[in-house]
Amino acid sequence: MDLALIAKRLDAYERLVRLDKPVGALLLLWPTLWAVWLASGGQPALRVVVVFVLGTFLMRSAGCAVNDYADRDFDPFVKRTRERPLAAREIAPVEALAVAGALSLAAFGLTLLLNGFAIALSFLGLAIAAAYPFTKRFFVLPQLVLGVAFGFGIPMAYAAIQDALPAECWLLLAANICYSFAYDTEYAMVDRDDDAKLGIHTSALFLGHWDVAAVMACYVGMLALLAVLGIRLDLAWPYYAGLAAGASMMLHHWRLIRGRTREGSFQAFRHNNWVGGAIFVGIVFSQEGAWPWR
Repeated sequence: MDLALIAKRLDAYERLVRLDKPVGALLLLWPTLWAVWLASGGQPALRVVVVFVLGTFLMRSAGCAVNDYADRDFDPFVKRTRERPLAAREIAPVEALAVAGALSLAAFGLTLLLNGFAIALSFLGLAIAAAYPFTKRFFVLPQLVLGVAFGFGIPMAYAAIQDALPAECWLLLAANICYSFAYDTEYAMVDRDDDAKLGIHTSALFLGHWDVAAVMACYVGMLALLAVLGIRLDLAWPYYAGLAAGASMMLHHWRLIRGRTREGSFQAFRHNNWVGGAIFVGIVFSQEGAWPWR
């Protein structure tokens, strides 16, 4: 086979699973790491960290393949997505499903290194992740489903480490739903005009002129829930410094999205990676005995 043809096909697969766009994977990874560190009291086993990091990247890539399969008839008409491999007919729909299946199977193999509770939860997480791309057809706020899908690493981490789902787990998941709703609404603001023509449901369309207010309200809700969590766990001051750093970034996002431009909204979405990272750093340094790892 022609090497140029092989290279072109590999490039299409790379873009299908978004290896060229790691921000989405990091937005999924940070809340998972929050949970791993909090559930373990700042001393996660290296094996658990490796499983959740690799599993996060595998499942994010699988989710992208399923998302592109679900949106293959819409993406050619959206400015931002028309060059995706399925939309551009570079690969066949069945290939996308095969890639998603292989990646999901690899992620499931990793969960076998965890306990039975986490393994059982992984089936529910897979179902939610697979269902999310299709909710845009009938649910006016699909970003809420995304929040659960993108936060499912949280209950899995608590299940794997504590073999339980305490109140702190649900507080953290609720905070992540607020976080995901905020940044994915910013993402939806980029495609608002195209989605309206295609009849796709998004929070940006449903909220209308309340979109910016809703994003900021979700940021406030996220910070409030995380503050309550910090109080319950008696976390030290670096945790709140991380929240403060995140809050300052959220104010920057407000400046970016208040004009509702494509460029500003997309820049705000991408910048949320730094919010999650700042909070993670605060968590790491707020717990006694965080270093070295076991």
